[in-house]
Amino acid sequence: MTEKVLAVNDLTMHYMTRKGPVFAVDGVTFHVDRGEAIGLVGESGCGKTSIAISLLKLLPNNAKILNGEIRINDTDVVPLTDSEMNKYRWKNISMVFQAAMNSMNPVYTVEEQILEAMREHMAHLSDKEMDEKIDHLFTLVGLDPTLKDQYPHQYSGGMRQRAVIAMALSCDPDIIIADEPTTALDVIVQDAILKRVREIQIELNMAMIYISHDIAVIAEVSKRVGVMYAGKLVEMASTEAIFHRPIHPYTMALMSSFPSIVGEKADLVTLAGEPPDLLNPPPGCRFHPRCPYATEICHEQEPEFKDHGADHFAACWHPGGEK
Repeated sequence: MTEKVLAVNDLTMHYMTRKGPVFAVDGVTFHVDRGEAIGLVGESGCGKTSIAISLLKLLPNNAKILNGEIRINDTDVVPLTDSEMNKYRWKNISMVFQAAMNSMNPVYTVEEQILEAMREHMAHLSDKEMDEKIDHLFTLVGLDPTLKDQYPHQYSGGMRQRAVIAMALSCDPDIIIADEPTTALDVIVQDAILKRVREIQIELNMAMIYISHDIAVIAEVSKRVGVMYAGKLVEMASTEAIFHRPIHPYTMALMSSFPSIVGEKADLVTLAGEPPDLLNPPPGCRFHPRCPYATEICHEQEPEFKDHGADHFAACWHPGGEK
């Protein structure tokens, strides 16, 4: 029997602005099993990162979780205060942030920053044991342990990203969220880091959520893929099904716009229009203004996110373009 490390049920999070609420995360439901890696993809502004910061409850002052559950090891953390949530951050759930340089303090060495989290959650370890663990973490992510007393600016971009991954691993979390973990890195370094992270995830039997707009990254590391659009999770299925048998028109459009070096040559298809304004999202299906298959019901009623067979979930009135 699989063990759910994370279960998100009907999560709704809005940003409150002077013009009104921004519907950033709206009724999102998914789960992640122990040892499983899932991916979240979608255009910029679709709600991927908003989900990530909601899971860790690292919300800005103008953001609020209005509804739903975030169960980490079967404990709903939504009602917890910030100090109570600190017991779960790093230890149960941690994050590899998008900009490695911005997520590290420039005035502390990399070692000091990793030790800060370890002292909070692994106080039972001696100083020597913590030092040995950091050496092991550096080796695990492909860094020379002798460089641990250097400052972030002394590292290259790839080294900083590896250091942030080591920090996320430092307290042996059950699940790690990796938000655009290889942004701004060249393709060779990107590939090396992704392979190493995947190896570590399998070796430690951790759960992971990869967030990216790069479909190729998600395909390489994820078992299941969720597709976000305008704050909604519109489709979720195995990676193979999403790439070869998508049923939501938005996912179908994403796949058609992605180049491939295998198979027959095909023209890339651009998706007309732009994502909706989340201050005033359209009624019904939020994708209907851009959908070639939209009918009257799409304009009026929001489709249910349901299983269309073989654990292939989608929220669409015309799955696969059916009329």
